[in-house]
Amino acid sequence: QLQASGGGFVQAGGSLRLSCVASRMITSVFNSATLGWYRQAPGKQRELVATISSGSTNYADSVKGRFSIVRDSAKKRVYLQMNNLKAEDTGRYYCHSHPQDFWGQGTLVTVSS
Repeated sequence: QLQASGGGFVQAGGSLRLSCVASRMITSVFNSATLGWYRQAPGKQRELVATISSGSTNYADSVKGRFSIVRDSAKKRVYLQMNNLKAEDTGRYYCHSHPQDFWGQGTLVTVSS
């Protein structure tokens, strides 16, 4: 139901934009869902990065001021703009929708220090 893309290899201080498309979700369902990005670093548990619901956003403390989550209802996409990337941002990033509990397949972000 969700397909993530946009990961890659970047040097510390660089930027990436992740994209997640919900091509098979009905637009009204997409618009009412809480959409989120999670990440999982090697050997660590999956953690919340950012969420967006109707009218509000939420960020992990470690990414505040550097990452931005945006919903594009017309395209049924949710983006994660990541700036000033750090080595500790390395991991596989997953998009998620609530309450449907759909997960994307993940996209790998590698930040070189």
